[in-house]
Amino acid sequence: MIALFRRGYGASPLHLVGCVAVLAVTALIVSWMADLRGATNALAWFLAAAVLHDLVFLPAYSLLDRIGRTVEGPAAGRARVPVVNHVRVPAVLCGLLFLVFFPLILGLQPSGYLGATGREPEGYLAAWVAISVGLLIASAALYALRALRARRRAGGEQLDDAGVAAGEREAPGG
Repeated sequence: MIALFRRGYGASPLHLVGCVAVLAVTALIVSWMADLRGATNALAWFLAAAVLHDLVFLPAYSLLDRIGRTVEGPAAGRARVPVVNHVRVPAVLCGLLFLVFFPLILGLQPSGYLGATGREPEGYLAAWVAISVGLLIASAALYALRALRARRRAGGEQLDDAGVAAGEREAPGG
């Protein structure tokens, strides 16, 4: 019976009991930290976020990653720098910033925002776009530098630790 459970679940029954116990303890702590209504809202938000991530976001970004790797193609014996991480990192950072600040970015002004922060909730869209563009430009510049170094290495030139080819160093006294 345990072997059948392990085959269907992927782990032992003890693992499932441990996961349920951790969730129960977490719910208990959350309910202690806030009033019952707030803890229920926080727990509902947490569960909704987990479900939304597992059912929507994980398949979406896994598909995008697979498409990116397919479009990029294999190295085919040449020196190359994979572009996937140079797109993935700024995209994740931009997405996280959007997730944290989306009400302000979209102009949905939460009640009490001005009283709590002392700031008018404006300019978040422009700031988010500027940060996103800056991250993408920085990532593109880093990719260009890494691709240039890889091309030089593939061409047979030896680079020192600073990335300077042996033929580009100044002669002593010159």
